[in-house]
Amino acid sequence: LNISMRALFVAEKNDAAKSIAAILSRGTSTRRDGRSRFNKIYQFTANVGQNPGCHVAMTSVSGHLLQHDFPSSFKNWTETPIKVLFDVNVQKSTIPGMEDVRATLIEEIQKSDLLVIWTDCDREGEAIGAEVVSVCTQVNRNLDVYRARFSEITSAAVNRALNNFG
Repeated sequence: LNISMRALFVAEKNDAAKSIAAILSRGTSTRRDGRSRFNKIYQFTANVGQNPGCHVAMTSVSGHLLQHDFPSSFKNWTETPIKVLFDVNVQKSTIPGMEDVRATLIEEIQKSDLLVIWTDCDREGEAIGAEVVSVCTQVNRNLDVYRARFSEITSAAVNRALNNFG
């Protein structure tokens, strides 16, 4: 009995997801809608690490997913000593307008064994990738998480990233 692994790949933008899926599937990916009309899901089969014939769903976010805020009891800064704010637990919440993107991630990660972050390899991309990991691991705690490292979306760079997850 050979049960295929299921992977969710997440890029920073839909254009990147579309291009990466086209490269990794050699043009055979199929597209379906996610919850957000701007962020499609591209499906294909690929050899992912030690998992031949892995079923991949590739989607994207549209930049940052989460925002950080102080609890409501600390919103009035004129009444809160600044020193106190350093010790307050900051709350994370979904950025307004990103709820559908988050819902797609939650739906897809429930069906996945592993998550691969394909955001840009810069400071902003790392932060966005960390937000994706945060959302996905809250839903699927047994998830294997990987980072694709690439500097351009070319066939050589994307395939090299697929074969060398960090």
